Amino acid sequence: MNTQSDNPYQGPQAPLHARDPAQPNDLATRTARLGAALSDGLISLVIMGPAMYLGGYWDAARVSGGDVLVAMMSLWTLAGLVAFTLIQFKPLMANGQTWGKKLCGIRIVDLEGQVPTLSTLLFKRYFPVQVVGVIPCLGSVLVLVDTLMIFRDDHRCLHDMVAGTRVVSLR
Repeated sequence: MNTQSDNPYQGPQAPLHARDPAQPNDLATRTARLGAALSDGLISLVIMGPAMYLGGYWDAARVSGGDVLVAMMSLWTLAGLVAFTLIQFKPLMANGQTWGKKLCGIRIVDLEGQVPTLSTLLFKRYFPVQVVGVIPCLGSVLVLVDTLMIFRDDHRCLHDMVAGTRVVSLR
């Protein structure tokens, strides 16, 4: 007699865990993630745009024909990371949301459905993409690849995979 355990075609068995209704499991839609990213970008632009203008970044970029010194770009990247941390610290710490994600009703969770630590969110999820993004040519390609990964079945981008996170809907 052939039992299931002797069946070479049987798929692997895994224990099933009941879903905690307090922890949302529905993936955030691509539209909600886009809305959150645009909202967060607008917030950053409102803060960093005038700071960069007053700090001379735009004048230096215009005068040099767009070839802004690497040191100046590095300084403004660092300033942007600090500004991002200051702006988004409270909602990221509280419940894994940026202000844009809060507005769109989505949040970041780890693969077990828990809110990741602030260090995971900043140093694995956000900062690497922002730092790589300023590398001439290569940065643009990597950011594009990261963004296009949203079209995977699990809606996880490269930065989600690096950080071990996913974005879920609260609605």
